[in-house]
Amino acid sequence: MIKTTIGQFANSLGLNKDEYIPKGKASFSLFKIEILSGLTVAIALVPEAIAFAFVAGVTPLSGLYAAFIVGLVTAIFGGRPGMISGATGALAVVMVSLVSEHGVQYLFATVILMGVLQFLAGIFKLGKFMRMVPQPVMLGFVNGLAIVIGLSQLHQFQIYNFDGTFTWMSGEVLTYSLVLVFLTMLIIWYLPRVTKFIPSTLAAILLVTFLVLLLDLPVPRVGDLASVAGGLPNFSIPTVPLNLDTFFIIFPYAIILASIGLIESLLTLNLVGEITNKKGGTRQECLAQGVANGITGFFGGMGGCAMIGQSMINVKSGGRTRIAGISAAIFLLIFILYTSNLIELIPIASLVGVMFMVVIGTFAWNSLKLLFYVPRSDALVIILVTVITVLEDLAVAVVAGVIVNALVFAWKSASRIRAIERQSRTEKGAKVYEIEGPLFFSSTNSFLEIFNPNEDPNLVIIDFANSKVIDQSALKAIEDVAERYSKIGKQVKLRHLTKDCHRLLRKTGQLIVDSDDDPDYGIAVDYEVKLGILANNYS
Repeated sequence: MIKTTIGQFANSLGLNKDEYIPKGKASFSLFKIEILSGLTVAIALVPEAIAFAFVAGVTPLSGLYAAFIVGLVTAIFGGRPGMISGATGALAVVMVSLVSEHGVQYLFATVILMGVLQFLAGIFKLGKFMRMVPQPVMLGFVNGLAIVIGLSQLHQFQIYNFDGTFTWMSGEVLTYSLVLVFLTMLIIWYLPRVTKFIPSTLAAILLVTFLVLLLDLPVPRVGDLASVAGGLPNFSIPTVPLNLDTFFIIFPYAIILASIGLIESLLTLNLVGEITNKKGGTRQECLAQGVANGITGFFGGMGGCAMIGQSMINVKSGGRTRIAGISAAIFLLIFILYTSNLIELIPIASLVGVMFMVVIGTFAWNSLKLLFYVPRSDALVIILVTVITVLEDLAVAVVAGVIVNALVFAWKSASRIRAIERQSRTEKGAKVYEIEGPLFFSSTNSFLEIFNPNEDPNLVIIDFANSKVIDQSALKAIEDVAERYSKIGKQVKLRHLTKDCHRLLRKTGQLIVDSDDDPDYGIAVDYEVKLGILANNYS
């Protein structure tokens, strides 16, 4: 009955029902694992949402509503089952200046525009550019994010004062808290070896909470951060002036938030995909994030994106379908509406222990060994992205890593361009330059240095069988070679240009002579061009 209902629900939304219930695996055990995993995630989401709301300068309920709405929409429509979305610190640090300068209503308007931009990114399939993120950048991102998650938990060892300041724990409060953190980590580590009846993370939270209540230990609890109690979120249009001045205020923030949100979401999507052995879904994730944030802005939420920490908790607790993410969102709403008094009893130390285990599981420990085996440029990128992620933010780190990796690739490719010189077997007295390596902007100088027009014979053949003309800079380099030979009245033949090179050459207006025997496999016929004609067409 449950399987049929869920299948009908998925079909009505045009979704793959196997992402809710894998084919042939429907069972009570599956639902138990997925729902308990969602409960674990929901419990861990509460202090995170409250903390990020404080960072952004908004009310705790604004963070909780964002976690519920963004989490629910992306769980249903997102690009990867098992992912968890909600309010995040990466977005909160950008929001704080907007809220302090213009107020919370401008934040809600910004979140709506952020959703529109993310939805457009999905429409135009901009998520495919995440394919450009190389593996060293991914390793640096994972390591940096693990460190950031770990450092963020240190704030939980601070006590909030009534005057709005924080002081570090000391004495027995600090001692009890540290003991509870390690106890939580031990339970999570060892319980799966004894039983898998209940997710070890949830069991650890429940057992440590019971111990704290039984012994009445003086440690901070969720309720000490803020009250979780609230009602259903209400629909309202942000009360901001609908004019260009408002647009120019919120648009820069919306661009930054949309970019950071998509980068973090799509990198999390790839990371979860590696664990669950799933591929694709980037466009669907962009669309889902856009819809989720657009809705959130109308219901007083601070916006959000995918959360790598909670996603790792989910998949490692057994959550592999959309049921876990949906359950997490529904449990979070139940906490807000009905059981806030119970959730507020959970000790912060138990949730810190959970997040420390996430850090251990997220950090790519094998990358430390790889640093001594991979090329030094890759090792540099891993370290660079890790450091920038910790010191700056994720978006800057990924962009910097991609740029550095691209520059390294361009430098290495430039050094690969070379030529083998020999005498032609078919053209008596002609000299052949067999070009090897890609010809593009970075390798053009090396390409030009290959030729010696003054010492070469009257007929020169440039053979591109082992090369490829990639961009306009490469065509300009061919133009320069042509002009140098043309000035001293010598001839050139361009040989073995591939069909894509052929098209590029056509776009520059060069004189290209088609032949009926052009091969279909991508290598074009010899193109013999008088250098005087070439020079005229290049000019």
